Parts: sequence; structure tokens; C-alpha cells
Amino acid sequence: MEIWQIWVIAALVFFIVEIFTSGFAIACLSVGCLFSAVGAALKLSMTWQVAFFALGAFLAFIFIRPFVLKLMNKNAGTKIKTNMDNVIGRKAVVTEKIESDGYGRVKIDGDDWKARMEDDSEAEVGEKVTVVSYESIILTVKK
Repeated sequence: MEIWQIWVIAALVFFIVEIFTSGFAIACLSVGCLFSAVGAALKLSMTWQVAFFALGAFLAFIFIRPFVLKLMNKNAGTKIKTNMDNVIGRKAVVTEKIESDGYGRVKIDGDDWKARMEDDSEAEVGEKVTVVSYESIILTVKK
């Protein structure tokens, strides 16, 4: 087996290890191994092969890794919408009196929710209220 083949096998091993990690750091080492394989195929000395490895890994860290990380994290800053967002703006019926300084219960489409008033007013049983927001599983409602 020739040395360039060993460098290619090392590159494949690094790529496989990268599958189980995140951050694209080990894959940069794999790129370095591919650079070294080229150096070995050109019959360069081991010193040059190590230099090619260092150059390839450095270039991958500087130019490829930021691009890949940007692609992997393109939705990191956006809020993920859930089905919970669908209750905002919906009408609910009060099933347990909502006190001005406490909580009560409301019902939307047969589902019973803990709720509090937005403006510290009260809501009596049977009144219709509108959901304005939520925090965890507690709805904030207004008349």
C-alpha cells in the first residue's frame, strides 16, 4: 500500500468521525489529509506531506468551516413557530373565574387552559375573552 492511499484512508476516517460530531472541525483535518495525499502522489518527502497537511487543514479552517457553519446555523436566530402560536387571537370561554390578581381557566375548542388577565381585571364564568399571548402553558387573555 502506498503512502498516498494511507492519507486517503485517514481522510475517510476523519470524515466518518465528523458525522458523529458537530462543528466541522474534524472534517478540516480530513481536507488536510487529502492535501497530503496529493503531496504523497507527487512523491514529495514526508516533511512536505506534513506541510501540505497543515496548509490544507489551515485553509479549510479559514475558508470552508465558516461557510459550512453559516449554512448549518442559518435558522438559529429565527423563532420557531409552534402550534401554540395558533391560539393567539382566538376566542375562549371562561370556565373558572379569572381573578384580577390570580389565575382562572378558559376553554378553546374543548381544551382547558390556565389563564390570567392582561390588564388585571376580572372575567366571570361564561364570558368570552381573546388570547393575546402565552408563557409556557398559561394563556394571557383580555376581554
